[in-house]
Amino acid sequence: MRILLAEDGQSLGLALADGLRQLGYAVDWITDGTQVATALSDTDYAAAILDWNLPRRSGPAIIAGMRHRQDATPVLLLTARDGLSDRVAGLDAGADDYVVKPVHLDELAARLRALLWRADGQLEPAIRLGALEVLPAGRSATLAGTTLELTAREYALLETLVRHPGRAYSRDQLEDALYGWDQEVASNAVEVHLHHLRRKLGPGWVRPLGGIA
Repeated sequence: MRILLAEDGQSLGLALADGLRQLGYAVDWITDGTQVATALSDTDYAAAILDWNLPRRSGPAIIAGMRHRQDATPVLLLTARDGLSDRVAGLDAGADDYVVKPVHLDELAARLRALLWRADGQLEPAIRLGALEVLPAGRSATLAGTTLELTAREYALLETLVRHPGRAYSRDQLEDALYGWDQEVASNAVEVHLHHLRRKLGPGWVRPLGGIA
């Protein structure tokens, strides 16, 4: 699942980007507000984490622009401002949640998960599809009550697919969901992950369409 992280503080940005990647997210880390706005216009992100005070364009200004063009991407606003008026201003700009620095990665990840499942219209933090249950909090899945032994990439692929059951994905779309800008991707990486995921799920769960084997 691909996330945009906008944070101009080098140490915090690096720590959050690395931490989120270890949790299995594909992260595009950007430090400039104008570049963030462009990336959000050009790329389909599952969610965005935006610092308030970005160079050239602030987080609330970026969010207001997103909502004006009907972009409903979930946004978590990250800032050192902790006054009531600041929280109100951030939420009124269109942010879905608000986290005051310093922030612990565990809290940030929990809030991010909550944004994602609410954006999908889920009423509980588990995704169920027949006998398949996917648990984003633990990045785990069970099939008919049996735990599936999945790699981080296989889990990320599975979560991407079950969030929109029945949707057809191209290889490029799956690569975008699984890998950030700065990650090298082997030409057959998605096909390999799909092959292993199909083998672990069994027949009928993931069907190939067109050019994906």
